[in-house]
Amino acid sequence: MKNSNAETFGFYLNKYLTIYLPGQRGLSTNSILSYRDTFSLLIIFMKSEKQIMPERLPMSFLTKDILMEFAEWLETTRGCSLSSRNQRFVVLRSFCRWLSIENPEFLKLSEDVYAVKLKKTPKPSMSYLSADAMGCLLSQPDSATSDGLRDLTLLAFTYDTGARVSEITDLKFKDIRFEAPPIVKITGKGNKTRIVPLLPQTVKYLTEYMKRSSINLMDAQEQHVFRNRSGGKLSRYGIKYILDKYVKSGKESNPLLFTEKISPHTLRHSKAMHMLQAGNNIVYIRDILGHSDLNTTERYARADTAMKRDALSKVEIPMPEPADPMPRSTLDFAEHKVEDDMANWLKNFSKK
Repeated sequence: MKNSNAETFGFYLNKYLTIYLPGQRGLSTNSILSYRDTFSLLIIFMKSEKQIMPERLPMSFLTKDILMEFAEWLETTRGCSLSSRNQRFVVLRSFCRWLSIENPEFLKLSEDVYAVKLKKTPKPSMSYLSADAMGCLLSQPDSATSDGLRDLTLLAFTYDTGARVSEITDLKFKDIRFEAPPIVKITGKGNKTRIVPLLPQTVKYLTEYMKRSSINLMDAQEQHVFRNRSGGKLSRYGIKYILDKYVKSGKESNPLLFTEKISPHTLRHSKAMHMLQAGNNIVYIRDILGHSDLNTTERYARADTAMKRDALSKVEIPMPEPADPMPRSTLDFAEHKVEDDMANWLKNFSKK
């Protein structure tokens, strides 16, 4: 058996990210990048807080205490939320579990790290846009311009399909069928694919967008649908920037419609809620969103206050009005009142 200290942290990390996660776990590129970000932060922590350089970092540095310090650093110094803190710690915990399989000398480390309980986090409330707010948002882009038409197409497509941001950024023209019935093949988490129908108006936006951008569908099969001004793939940050811009202009025209914090994922929530409010079967909603578990989809049914209120009103029964208050007594209690000096009364209470 090899001495664990003879192989560096970089050796194991490279094997974990390039062989185990894509080969044995079959994780998508986006998931692997998320794992990578956690280790990048760990290296920053070691350099800034422990003055330890990552070059040929021995495995002896990796302890439960160091990982707990790192988690606290994420929360206090980096300002990460509790959910982000927990998510980063889970990544490291999984890495330690893999280490124990690769080399039994790390079994004690894995057991120690797995014994650490995650911090409890409050369940976030689900935010979504009303139908009026969604309509207002889609009216903000100036579709007479090339950028405005791209932005309108992007927002409409994201809402129409209920796709995640990563699914939008990875979308290529080969994934869309424009012939009737128009559909899109979306590749989601774990490289699972699902087929989602496209509504006529969204197809119209896409067709006009391609026409103005001089995109030949036959030649653009491997080209990403939504691109930046440089012609490259539009990033998740680019999508957030576009959404924020039109949310801001929407708030200026109608602030009451945009009271919640809105992210690209809000459009996905909004689509699900609007389908539910329209009376669609929750199984259809699950299939369109690409949830592997129906329980995940059922949270939309639990989140809609308006639907709850409507359900309660349907079983409302007549209830009596509150009775008038009783008339005040005319008896004089002046002689029976507690002494005016309450402090003295309490002080002398036990002496009587």
